[in-house]
Amino acid sequence: YWDLTGTFATGRAGDASDPSSLVARLQTVDGRRVAQGRDFDSLGQLKSANTLHLDEANARALAAALENTRFAVRSVESKPYRRSPYAPFRTTTLQQEASRKLGFGAKATMQIAQKLYENGYITYMRTDSTTLSDTAVSAARAQVTQLYGADYLPPQPRTYAGKVKNAQEAHEAIRPSGDRFRTPAETGLTGDQFKLYELIWKRTVASQMKDATGNSVTVKIGGAASDGRDVEFSASGKTITFHGFLKAYVEGADDPNAELDDRERRLPQVAQGDALTAEEITVDGHATKPPARYTEASLVKELEEREIGRPSTYASIIGTILDRGYVFKKGTALVPSFLSFAVVNLLEKHFGRLVDYDFTAKMEDDLDAIARGEAQSVPWLRRFYFGEGTGTGGAAEAGNGDGDHLGGLKELVTDLGAIDAREVSSFPVGNDIVLRVGRYGPYIERGEKDSENHQRADVPEDLAPDELSVELSEELLAKPSGDFELGTDPATGHTIVAKDGRYGPYVTEVLPEGTPKTGKNAVKPRTASLFKSMALDTVTLDDALKLMSLPRVVGADAEGVEITAQNGRYGPYLKKGTDSRSLQAEEQLFTITLEEALAIYAQPKQRGRAAAKPPLKELGTDPVSEKPVVVKDGRFGAYVTDGETNATLRSGDSVEEITPERGYELLAEKRAKGPAKKTAKKATKKTAAKKAPAKKAAATKKTAAAKTTAAKKTTAAKSTAKKTAAKKATASRASED
Repeated sequence: YWDLTGTFATGRAGDASDPSSLVARLQTVDGRRVAQGRDFDSLGQLKSANTLHLDEANARALAAALENTRFAVRSVESKPYRRSPYAPFRTTTLQQEASRKLGFGAKATMQIAQKLYENGYITYMRTDSTTLSDTAVSAARAQVTQLYGADYLPPQPRTYAGKVKNAQEAHEAIRPSGDRFRTPAETGLTGDQFKLYELIWKRTVASQMKDATGNSVTVKIGGAASDGRDVEFSASGKTITFHGFLKAYVEGADDPNAELDDRERRLPQVAQGDALTAEEITVDGHATKPPARYTEASLVKELEEREIGRPSTYASIIGTILDRGYVFKKGTALVPSFLSFAVVNLLEKHFGRLVDYDFTAKMEDDLDAIARGEAQSVPWLRRFYFGEGTGTGGAAEAGNGDGDHLGGLKELVTDLGAIDAREVSSFPVGNDIVLRVGRYGPYIERGEKDSENHQRADVPEDLAPDELSVELSEELLAKPSGDFELGTDPATGHTIVAKDGRYGPYVTEVLPEGTPKTGKNAVKPRTASLFKSMALDTVTLDDALKLMSLPRVVGADAEGVEITAQNGRYGPYLKKGTDSRSLQAEEQLFTITLEEALAIYAQPKQRGRAAAKPPLKELGTDPVSEKPVVVKDGRFGAYVTDGETNATLRSGDSVEEITPERGYELLAEKRAKGPAKKTAKKATKKTAAKKAPAKKAAATKKTAAAKTTAAKKTTAAKSTAKKTAAKKATASRASED
């Protein structure tokens, strides 16, 4: 959809309080409102026929017709603006704000808050309540007066009613502890703990301050186009005359484009009938967008609104779906994996009642009734497991009945024969291509297995499900996969194939049928990984034979010790006895000469770490440590570091797509865990070693005695075994006779 934006000038010099121009958006044409994004449904159709849908051609034609139009102010509407402070933090709002403002995940937020609570800086951090005790209210009001003045203090203390259904308000809201709040500077905290304490402190103090007040203004500008159409543009502004609580704290927003509460938009001081000149009229194209993916903050908000779980469980819920691979992160967005589609499909088809959105809420109501003494626990548990009656419908009826959450768990978990694992993990893509979620990850296939036209290809695990199009599927299927025959080894006559394995592409030989694979005479096929410079679709038979010829004997040194070139887990290297030296490139395995190898060994062996590799990516400055954050390639994969803290990238992260915010979040989670605890094994060994000499003689005697006893027992056992065998043999012969 398209619309117009105009920049209108008043014709006088402006200043900060009275700008010289304003920007307004086209609102109506001949009285019909111009359609915006909210006017379209999910299929891109207008919800109402009364709105005007401008396409590009009509929008450009209208802009051309307005080139010489004289515009005037048609109305100026001013309304008072008032904004009240936000309630003190409870668990969910703390998790959301820490995610928006500090980039902390829910799990990291709770870990940091736990440490603040344990060390006496804040009150208990798992609470549904927004209530403050009289002590806390007095402390907050005292700090408002001290830091901002009496003008910012309301005459009466503010109270906040709880909005959470079935809230367990055993604890008050999350606030700084004590009858006098310590300012962040007085705490001596650093890093992530300082940041989170400051957030809690600001929110608590702001909750006892006056409202922010001001004015909101709407200006409508009209004119007639050269083709006779009447147009009206609209601009809105906001001025804050008294900031109130906004002096202390401004809440963040899940939408990065949303305007925060303390932002002002000043418009020129104009009156109805004032003439305005159109400096510029631009044509803007827009497209409707799907809803944004959930972040940890918005998912916590949604869970709370649907009454799923308790505040103390949100961090573990998000941690579980991340750890099990049901979702992965792209930046701050939570992206569902293909595995999650299979799991949800299984649960909805066969365990529908248990994953119904209302299930948890209904169970919470029942448990609260038991807690109040209005219901008994054992009968409830009996109904929950065995069901209301005997029932004859089986698992399908129990799982997808009328929504009753007491349908009987036993029926669901004992009658699993109707579940078709292949069906629940298969999803059509198009062009007869089907996505399947297998034990080792997602893959696509076309045609029946073992048929002539069967095609199969693995799907990258970090691919978002909405990105798997028919075109991409065709590309994946077109790539070589499975056994890629290269030819026959002239020396052995064995077929050489290239494969794409779990740990990367490799080449191997196919042994003849009947070759023993187990036991003493087992024969293992020669196998070698491809070099980083090689690819499955370009590797040749000669390349494969050279790779499988490794390790290569380079020669021997002056003492006759053999030097070999080998490719290992950490790259190419030379080996002479127990002395290994790294090579610079894999190609050197075939080209390095004896003289070059001896020259490498002639140099002193490098001790300690090798020269640091250059960073793979720079992310910016960490908001906590204020040091540059980079992505590096380590021994166990890519990781982010600020020079002090290292955090390994997760399975859903990639070097190419990781954002600065995601890097800061990984570092924050690692800091929250604290340093790894060291064990005292060495000390134990030393202690044991010191005690050993004193008991050496006794130990020697005991050992000798034990050996003598063991020898006697062994001799007796052998003698008994021989007698038993003789008796069995005699009995066997007798039976044969």
